[in-house]
Amino acid sequence: MNAIESLLAGLIDYAGLYPPAGLDMHPALRNYLSYASGKQAHTLGRFLVDINRLPELRQAAGDSLGGMRLSVIAPAEMASESLQRFLDDGFPIDAVEIKTDRPSEIELVTQRLPAGLTAYFEVPVGFPKSELLQAISAAGARIKLRMGGLFAEAFPSTQVVASMLKALAGRRIPFKATAGLHHPVRSLHPLTHEPGSPVGKMHGFMNLVCASALLHFGGEVNDAKLLLDEEDPGAWRVTPAAIAWRSSSWSADQLRALRQQFFINFGSCSFDEPLRDLEVLGWL
Repeated sequence: MNAIESLLAGLIDYAGLYPPAGLDMHPALRNYLSYASGKQAHTLGRFLVDINRLPELRQAAGDSLGGMRLSVIAPAEMASESLQRFLDDGFPIDAVEIKTDRPSEIELVTQRLPAGLTAYFEVPVGFPKSELLQAISAAGARIKLRMGGLFAEAFPSTQVVASMLKALAGRRIPFKATAGLHHPVRSLHPLTHEPGSPVGKMHGFMNLVCASALLHFGGEVNDAKLLLDEEDPGAWRVTPAAIAWRSSSWSADQLRALRQQFFINFGSCSFDEPLRDLEVLGWL
């Protein structure tokens, strides 16, 4: 794979059931299956679904269920009690996403999870307690970072994100991101699909990928903040061999390592929009 293909492989978990898209099960499922057979299928990751909607998913998907990859969002108590039953019923679950800020709960949940599942714990982006990161690292789990939402206040500052990435890179904790990453480069956009939606500055997923690469390969947090702040698409150069931002460059091999070891992927309620923007920029 060339550099952009290495960056994009499995990059987007499809979250069409969630705001701002908020689709019903049938159209979200149709979208996912269409993407899985489309020209950008290599970019598609898992289908995101709440644990209490798994029976609805089975009814909607029928025989197509077996060809899917699922990441299930669940409260801690349901994750440890119910996932094995769904696995035994044939649900192709390979990840679970749990929101918690309690180290003791992280340890308990990971001990009880069925073997083979990857656990992502959503923790506060702003300066989490060291014992929380230690519990996730010790459990061999991963972190989920919320990068935005339906209000401007839901978007963490670039300084907070850079500091969080530095903390994760220092501990070698892999992570996924979610919310607000519909566009490659940091820019102003409506925060919802409603007419008259408030407008806010949204983090770019290329900013986030490259800031993660910078820190993963030994860079400094101040440079990562500058990268997260970047709003000029002309600051990037995308070639078959590498992706560069200003004086920093990452080869296809480095981007593959980054995606396997540190920045795993991100969830988005839109699959088309991020790829369409890459095409407009001439990067895809």
